[in-house]
Amino acid sequence: MNARDDIGPRYAELHCTSTFSFLEGASQPEELVRRAHALGYEALAITDKDTLSGIVRAHAVAKDVGLKLIVGASLEPVDAAPIVLWAASAVGYANLCRLLTRGHMRRAEVEARGVASEAGRCLVSRDDIAAHATGLLAGMVLPRPRPADGDEASAAAGLAAWREVFGEQLWALAEVALEGDDDARLQWFECVAARAEVPLAAAGDVRYHERSRLPLFDALAAVRHGGTVDEIRDRLLSNGERHLHSRRRIAERFAALPTGRGTADSAGRRFLWPAAVEQTVEIAGRCTFSLDELKYEYPDAIVPAGRTAAEHLTDLAWQGARKRYPEGVPRKVDDLLRHELSLVAELGYEAYFLTVFDIVRFARRRGILCQGRGSAANSCVCYCLGITSVDPARMNVLFERFVSRERREAPDIDIDFEHDRREEVIQYIYETYGRSRAAMTAEVICYRLRSAVRDLAKVLGFSLDRVDAIAAVIDVGDACEDLPRRLAEAGLDPASDACTRLTTLVGQLVGFPRHLGQHVGGMVMTRGDLCDLVPIQPATMEGRSIVQWNKDDLDELGILKVDCLALGMLTAIRRGFDLVKEAGGPSLTLATVPAEDSRVYEMISRADTVGVFQIESRAQMSMLPRLKPACFYDLVIEVAIVRPGPIQGDMVHPYLRRRNGEESVSYPNDAIREVLEKTLGVPLFQEQAMRLAVVAAGFTPGEADQLRRAMGAWRRPGVIDEFHRRLVEGMLARGLAREFAEQVFAQIRGFGEYGFPESHAASFALLVYVSAWLKCHHPAAFTAALLGSQPMGFYAPAQLVGDAQAHGVMVLPVDVNASRWHASLEVTGRRQRGGEDRHRPPALRLGLEQVHGLSEAAGARIEAARQAGPFRLPRDLARRAELDRESLLHLARAGALASLGLDRRRAVWEAMQSLERPRSQPLLEGLDDENDDDGMLPAMTRQDEVIADYRTGGLSLAAHPLEFERDRLAALGVFPIGEAVAAAEGRRIKIAGIVLTRQRPATAKGLIFLTIEDETGAANIVVRPDVWEAATHPARRAAVLVVHGRIQRRGAVVHVLATHLEATASARTGCRDEASPCPAPPLASLPRMSRDFC
Repeated sequence: MNARDDIGPRYAELHCTSTFSFLEGASQPEELVRRAHALGYEALAITDKDTLSGIVRAHAVAKDVGLKLIVGASLEPVDAAPIVLWAASAVGYANLCRLLTRGHMRRAEVEARGVASEAGRCLVSRDDIAAHATGLLAGMVLPRPRPADGDEASAAAGLAAWREVFGEQLWALAEVALEGDDDARLQWFECVAARAEVPLAAAGDVRYHERSRLPLFDALAAVRHGGTVDEIRDRLLSNGERHLHSRRRIAERFAALPTGRGTADSAGRRFLWPAAVEQTVEIAGRCTFSLDELKYEYPDAIVPAGRTAAEHLTDLAWQGARKRYPEGVPRKVDDLLRHELSLVAELGYEAYFLTVFDIVRFARRRGILCQGRGSAANSCVCYCLGITSVDPARMNVLFERFVSRERREAPDIDIDFEHDRREEVIQYIYETYGRSRAAMTAEVICYRLRSAVRDLAKVLGFSLDRVDAIAAVIDVGDACEDLPRRLAEAGLDPASDACTRLTTLVGQLVGFPRHLGQHVGGMVMTRGDLCDLVPIQPATMEGRSIVQWNKDDLDELGILKVDCLALGMLTAIRRGFDLVKEAGGPSLTLATVPAEDSRVYEMISRADTVGVFQIESRAQMSMLPRLKPACFYDLVIEVAIVRPGPIQGDMVHPYLRRRNGEESVSYPNDAIREVLEKTLGVPLFQEQAMRLAVVAAGFTPGEADQLRRAMGAWRRPGVIDEFHRRLVEGMLARGLAREFAEQVFAQIRGFGEYGFPESHAASFALLVYVSAWLKCHHPAAFTAALLGSQPMGFYAPAQLVGDAQAHGVMVLPVDVNASRWHASLEVTGRRQRGGEDRHRPPALRLGLEQVHGLSEAAGARIEAARQAGPFRLPRDLARRAELDRESLLHLARAGALASLGLDRRRAVWEAMQSLERPRSQPLLEGLDDENDDDGMLPAMTRQDEVIADYRTGGLSLAAHPLEFERDRLAALGVFPIGEAVAAAEGRRIKIAGIVLTRQRPATAKGLIFLTIEDETGAANIVVRPDVWEAATHPARRAAVLVVHGRIQRRGAVVHVLATHLEATASARTGCRDEASPCPAPPLASLPRMSRDFC
């Protein structure tokens, strides 16, 4: 029988805890809403502890299924009984948000005074709640009776105290769960409520939507209490009744209470139900507030006196246009600007554009490099305001991709800032709008496979060694279905009871929220107080606060945010510009870098792009010699084409064949030609898909935008397929062939796997070109800038430095008497060329940041102390720079004391000696350290020096570690990589190298891509899933890998198709691998340096 047909009372569940109470609920808000609807409930209240973080998710599903949702929260005041609050009105909702904000901010204030408090706890008092009681209904959960304590009077007193606050807006909540004495407890509840003169309402204390979640709920309780399930057994709930029940079952549970008025069915039969159950519907009826009532208002713009926001925006846009086009604004741009300004004014978005302009202007005035991207790059207004860098005179921008009349959806502008200076921008926003009107968007940090396994295995009683062993074999890309295989790999029996239980619970827990974090840069700003809209709480980072909703929640409710994002490449470019100027070169900006330089494109076409933004990955390097970019728009295509969308939509190979003249290009009509001609008839961008829908299938611009939104919902199966019939029939009606229509739809559906907007690709292409130009013309400055902006990109410092050396850059080691904190440039003398006396190109000096373990503060003290003269002895360095023992030893072990006349071992010895002497013996200050006995330390071998370089700084300027293994490797049939990649197609080879990168793209059908390097070069490795899984875990995670495989060639691109992987014993970082062929011990301490994306 369908649950909705079950005869029972009308009922609303008023006390329901979801996963957003973090470890206190075992069902997602969506699961609870759907189950409540299936059971025929009148309404459901989500009342998470101290938070509204899950309420928007519940709201979206409740609207979809037609269930009334009550917004609420549970609080535990520091000086009163716990209370459940429900928002009856918009005023009550605002008060609830303010109350939660106050409690979270007070917790931060208490913690700032050094007083510990429960993580995430909302510290509120009875007086706080009383001050925010308007518009709220409340329910006090009656405690379990303890007759020996005379607790009836105590409970009644607690209830009476809340009645003083809420008056007739208060109910006593009766909760029972088949614990043997329910009838007696209900009678006691009735007595307490009557004594306090407060009506009694039924509630379920719901923690999960179905009984099957009880084991997970118990496990989460164990995680919360820090023990195993068995150890906290006496603290667990007594049974599995805290789930949503049928309405008949609820009536039976509260049958011991007096009946109410009852209800009649369609046949006129009258049914009497407990009055406490009927009260739930009364409460639900009085809660009329819905999140749909929220009215978001963007802050007013700061405009000159006597001008409106629209007038000021228009003034700024035309001023910017004249500056962008000093020889006259092109007619195309003039038309675009007038159209966009008119639409912006019509939709009322002037303040938004002015706010973003103000933020960008602040950054530029502070010398912070920034650039807008995403759909905003479709805007001529944004270009003229200096927010974006995509010139509408050079590209066909589609403003409707950014703002459209039909959609009436707020625009979304993403701005990238230098990653190490973005905080200045964020604090400017706080200062400008005030902390009561601005906060960062939350990020919901969810359980992934490894974290779920760790938490659950511990509470299920697995030993810590076992837990570590399981976690160690889990790869980043693993899904729940991979867990049995990983358990076996860790030496466990996946079919055992313990492992089966673990696997089941992990499958339920993955995807659950763990805690709230910070979004990468989304800022929310409001005209009034933000805490009237959503609760605010302190972020873990000092000086920041976050709202309790993530970006999807904000989108659902139409709340605008500005994304202030951090981009490491902007930091690197700015540092590169500074270093070029410092070395006597020109003063550069993004706009003044010489355009369309043929040398740059030749370098790119050779795939000589290590370190270059967006085109340094294995996949991009493989594409570059095939596409051979020769102009800026080719870079736009290059950025976009190596993406899951074009690959899944089978757009890559047709485009390349047409570009190379191997396939003809034809268009069904001129309208389609206009849309697709620049990409040779293949839709590579979202904007093209939208235009095709309009010109070929008759969609309106608004409908085309719906199609675009469907392309963005690729994680929801079938969403894009809803447009199939309309798109195909629209094309057929306009005389287009079905084959063409189906092909276009297949390509559009491919965008569901992540396709780039053309505007976004163009914004990135500018940074591609600028970074490539720096690499081509100023390789030392480019590499120094990259080293000073780590971590970023695909390559570690060792590979960046090696690439610079291959381009003729002289690289100098870290030196306490010469190095700054970041890598820098040094003039190394002059050279003769053709009889002329010329400056040598500057050398790259590695920075102190390269020394592992050395703090930036210590580096700053070294630089400051050096102004008084060079350091002579380790003790002199330690004294003047105020270095502790560990800092001095880090420098000594890294070889950074060589300019003091000390080799590495001598430097370590003297560093230890100089800091062991008591500082209170000034008579010893004049003694020469050279008189100390260094124990006749033997000199380090060259191989030892290289390994020490890698251990202490991640790279070596002396040699490659594998150079010393070459004879041993050759004896085992291992080829140098440089020789192997020159071998013929199909030849079987065996190579070994340091692993540089590991990638497993989601759309590569499980293929894993590795890059390994030896002293002769690098090789790209393609690994099939079966080969990857057949490899031992040490091999999958080794610092140095031996690869058996076959050579595969595609034009100038060479890679190795792996057939077997194994870790060398000399580089297995502590892991045992019996099959390893290389027993040399020195490499055993070589650290893993790969950038892993799998």
